[in-house]
Amino acid sequence: MKRKLLWKLCLILVTGLVSFFYLLHLFTLKTEESMSFIAEQDRAQLQAWGAHAEQLYTAGKTTELNTWLADLKAQENTWISIAGFKVKHIAGETFDNEIVGNYHFGRSVEWKIHLYFEQNPIMEIPFTDSNASLLIKLPDRMRPGNHWTTTKFMLQIIMPMLVLVVLSIILYRHIITPLQQLEKATAEFSRGNFSVRVAKYLGGRKDELAQLALTFDKMASHIGELINNQRQLISDLSHELRTPLTRLDIAVENFDEHESKQHLERITRESKHIRKLVEDSLTLAWLENEKPIIQQEPVDLVDLLDVLIEDARYEFPDRKLIVNAPASAIIENSCHRALCPAIENVIRNALRYTPVSEQVTISMSLEAGCYKLQISDQGPGIPEQYLEKVFEPFFRVDDARISEGDSFGLGLALAKRHLASVRAQISAENDPAGGLIVVIMIPIR
Repeated sequence: MKRKLLWKLCLILVTGLVSFFYLLHLFTLKTEESMSFIAEQDRAQLQAWGAHAEQLYTAGKTTELNTWLADLKAQENTWISIAGFKVKHIAGETFDNEIVGNYHFGRSVEWKIHLYFEQNPIMEIPFTDSNASLLIKLPDRMRPGNHWTTTKFMLQIIMPMLVLVVLSIILYRHIITPLQQLEKATAEFSRGNFSVRVAKYLGGRKDELAQLALTFDKMASHIGELINNQRQLISDLSHELRTPLTRLDIAVENFDEHESKQHLERITRESKHIRKLVEDSLTLAWLENEKPIIQQEPVDLVDLLDVLIEDARYEFPDRKLIVNAPASAIIENSCHRALCPAIENVIRNALRYTPVSEQVTISMSLEAGCYKLQISDQGPGIPEQYLEKVFEPFFRVDDARISEGDSFGLGLALAKRHLASVRAQISAENDPAGGLIVVIMIPIR
């Protein structure tokens, strides 16, 4: 697990939030700067007052100038004055008036106004043709940034809150959507819909939640398969038990002292039949449910075959058994208990379906890291469409492939499950010359 969801959240939260607050800081500074300048119409008004004051001053209309200043002061409720100045050299090197310029008493109307100062600044509007300036304390109505406090609150509090709310909703939906799909699937599964799956609803996600969905799908598939197999096994077992139980009932009902031996033999035979059916069914159910991987010991397949072939020749003396195998075939991490009944079952089936005096050929070879065990008989074969189904429990093609020893069709099913427990595979194919070929692939390690 690469914790993709963790890195995705870190990328969104850490990188995203740091970038957002950095850009918000820049935007706040830019907004503050833009709100620190006097409005264009107010600048024009101040310049107009300066021009009018200069006009009265140049014309020498002192009384009219004072009256106008007094009226303007009352009108704007501010401080206002006119001051003259002259730069005078006192000591040190002489200077060029064009470089030094004129001395100012206040701020230019083009300069920024500090929004955090409580007092309004003194603004200076220099006269064009006179060494004097109009000095006026900036009227309150012209003070820039009247809405700066509200704007700052919006930028630093409201906007981050809105962004964080939106981000939380996005992250919530990103996380909760697959969980909701998982919840719906779990509810459907609990209602018996074992075909429900989640991963297909998550699109191209490749994070921990997608992995959880895949795990759920695997679990649902496995549990659904187990439940269906159990249902099918119970149904097939109940069907298979009816016939021997019926015969057993008949034998018990018709039991009498004169024919007691015959009835006892029938009862014994049917009891053994039922016992074997139940034991094989329980073994098959355990192998299906647990799917054990048995890796316990090294096994020499040649030694194992020698024992099985000796037993088979004793049981079927009227069939020929041809064996082509190397001197030794050691496989690691396997188990006699799994291989022995599986291979024995296949060999016995081959001999059972092969006519008297005909032969069964067993060959072993090394192929692609596996020992290939091939058992060929000269029996009736199996229709092509049933070659896979013969490994299913209780499946029987027809009477041609049914014998007394495996009348309920569990032999090959058990063989396949036993082989799967040691990572081996089994398959069947028809021999063009006649008969059936069963191939078992057993990994060396």
